[in-house]
Amino acid sequence: MNTVPPATELPRALRERLAAIAGPGNLLTAPADCWPYGYDNSRRHALPQAVVFATDEDQVAALAQLCHDTGTVLTARGRGTGTSGATVPDHGGVVLSFERMDRILRIDPDNRLAVVQPGVTNGALQQALAASGFFWPPDPSSAATCTIGGNLAYNSAGPRAVKYGTPRDNTLGLRAVDGRGRVLRTGVKTTKGVVGYDLTRLLIGSEGTLGLITEATLRLTPLPETKRTLRVTYGDIHGAAAAVSAIMAQPITPCALEFMDARALEMVSRYAGLELPAGAGALLMIEVDGPEAGIEAALEAVAEAARAGEPIELRRANSAAEVAALWKTRKALSPALRHVAPKKINEDVVVPVSRMGAFIDGLDRLGREHAITIVNFGHAGNGNIHVNLLIDPDDPDEVARAATCLDAVFALVIGLDGTLSGEHGVGLEKRDFVDRELDPVALALMREIKQVFDPAGILNPDKGLPPVD
Repeated sequence: MNTVPPATELPRALRERLAAIAGPGNLLTAPADCWPYGYDNSRRHALPQAVVFATDEDQVAALAQLCHDTGTVLTARGRGTGTSGATVPDHGGVVLSFERMDRILRIDPDNRLAVVQPGVTNGALQQALAASGFFWPPDPSSAATCTIGGNLAYNSAGPRAVKYGTPRDNTLGLRAVDGRGRVLRTGVKTTKGVVGYDLTRLLIGSEGTLGLITEATLRLTPLPETKRTLRVTYGDIHGAAAAVSAIMAQPITPCALEFMDARALEMVSRYAGLELPAGAGALLMIEVDGPEAGIEAALEAVAEAARAGEPIELRRANSAAEVAALWKTRKALSPALRHVAPKKINEDVVVPVSRMGAFIDGLDRLGREHAITIVNFGHAGNGNIHVNLLIDPDDPDEVARAATCLDAVFALVIGLDGTLSGEHGVGLEKRDFVDRELDPVALALMREIKQVFDPAGILNPDKGLPPVD
């Protein structure tokens, strides 16, 4: 674990003002109590000087104003499931936990929207919406525990993004608090609206560096009547990539289009005992949803496109048990990876769908050059690939080789017209690489926007954008 030395204690007068704003039972200052709020799933850690549990918008605004006036760093946090270090309080200060602001304020089926507080978990929201026949499309792998506020802060999506889009596409408006403690409302409660600049989409994905989201109005989608599942194996990644391009070029968009490369298949076969066709070098998991009346035709259209890659095997699930059996291969991968390399480096990047084959070939080459095992899987329909470097963190030479390899991976992504993060965010993990992707003028404008929203620089400083030299 990457740990920053403990921060010094806050002045007594500031602690007293924090206590008055937080309210009874909503402030932690003892180091042992604050310790769990200093980490996320990046394995980085830094001890905050205090933790405040958010309870309502007025309290959040008062806290932000106090931090602005005193120059105290304020870092927002959901449940800590992020992998980029964005919620790690590496400057000390106050962590604002939204886990107790967890109410679903309104579900409005007539207008296809829901209004929620940021601490609601994705899983709890989906369960509540299902009773009304709706869902919110973003579905990260951590949906059972991650919060809506965290999903919005990272623009986290998941497999359904290929058809239904990301949080930016499925959020109508927000309420938030800026770095001076001012409350602002963005967006609309209608499906159309072009008045003013789009601050909603600006705040989504900003990782708490521009504002603290206190409420979200979400766009809902009706649950599909039915769903069908295919598992298709290919001799190599180029066959799978050709199939993905063909699938995405025809009119029926699948609701999930996941892939695993040869090393991933080798791993699940070895550690989970799963049988795959001989010669399998890549796998696609495909789901198609929609009305019952047209589902068979839709499935066949997608299956026909999948045959463009000359598959070794195409299997269809005809029952719930068969669906579970087909998905077992994909779901066995994460446990296998944890068994082999519990402290692996996991990066999510995106390349154009047509260049996935070239990217995987490039990763194979880099793995050989740096003697690093690289396992890849992800959301093939939008080219979002999770690149896993399997290393022993107690081997200094291997750690150094992995760092050099990762640098080359990012260069490869940019060279293929890709982007350095699809859904995991930037935080600290990728902060020092983003100037390779961002235009210098655009980067300068982003820094100016940060200054407008947060003139004292208290909101999650030095995250997302590289520090000014």
